Amino acid sequence: MTTPASDGFHMPAEWAPHTRCWMAWPCRPETWPADGIDAAREAYVEVARAIATFEPVTMVCDPDDVAEASLACGPGIQLMPFPISDSWIRDTGPSFLVDGKGGLAGAHWRFNAWGGNYADCARDREVGRLILEHLGVPDYEAPLVLEGGAFHVDGEGTLLTTEQCLLNPNRNPDLSKDDIERHLRDYLGIRSVIWLGQGYQEDETDGHVDEIAMFVRPGVVMALTTDDPGDANFKVFEDNLDRLKLARDAKGRELEVIPVRQPARQDQNGVRLTLSYTNLYIANGGIVMPAFEDPADDEALRTVRRLFPDREVIQIAALDIVRGGGGIHCITQQQPSAAVPVDGGI
Repeated sequence: MTTPASDGFHMPAEWAPHTRCWMAWPCRPETWPADGIDAAREAYVEVARAIATFEPVTMVCDPDDVAEASLACGPGIQLMPFPISDSWIRDTGPSFLVDGKGGLAGAHWRFNAWGGNYADCARDREVGRLILEHLGVPDYEAPLVLEGGAFHVDGEGTLLTTEQCLLNPNRNPDLSKDDIERHLRDYLGIRSVIWLGQGYQEDETDGHVDEIAMFVRPGVVMALTTDDPGDANFKVFEDNLDRLKLARDAKGRELEVIPVRQPARQDQNGVRLTLSYTNLYIANGGIVMPAFEDPADDEALRTVRRLFPDREVIQIAALDIVRGGGGIHCITQQQPSAAVPVDGGI
């Protein structure tokens, strides 16, 4: 059996050109606080409409929800009825791959609801396959429990992830670190893995990297920081910054690390919400990023505008999304243009 890498495929960077963005309609009330699913749906629509100003958006929705989703989204958002149980398409959908010759494919990960956070995840385990089947492109079923929010790639051979998530025994207890790296090379076409340590405090995904750091271009990483030594994230972020400063990417480059200050802590039922400015979506010609009703919002907006000077930046209130356990990056999945070249896009 071949792998994407052996067939010449790799995952391009998120800033490479897209054909469309995929999302999924909130359908599981238990994901949200009491009566929170309606507010979440409104927030998802706002994100979808913002992205649709830059590129087409397809919203996967459970067949029972087509009428409601269609009315809420309006004519600018395409609907795709597939059976789903939850709405975090970054983690349940495929990771799209290109071969630099006009070919598109997808890596379809094994999904176990972040180590078993909910039992009825069988439909979510299949949605990636259904999307790839709908598109008529090769589906590489990876022998690895993994979620798309657990890693970032630079499109030039480097992957960023956390030990807390990928080495967690609730994912792949029978695989060693070397085994996991081998699967990442085989199914994403990368050559080098940069391992951060822990993720955001009380992150129910067990340390997804999109809550703490992201590539903004090859050799440059934006990373969450805090200057409060009393914050539980302080030592975690300091350790991750140290790791990034010592790291080299697949081309041997040192990384430039751009800090972005986390917003003030907010809790829900005594549990910290994962408020992060790295949890954003890079669209064709635009950025859709979160705001949290916090003074740090403006500073983060300025930072993102500086890092992406050629893209329009739209900031959207994201608390109603975060209350379900994720952010804007978590609810989106880019489908790259099949014309993206082998070594990184533009």
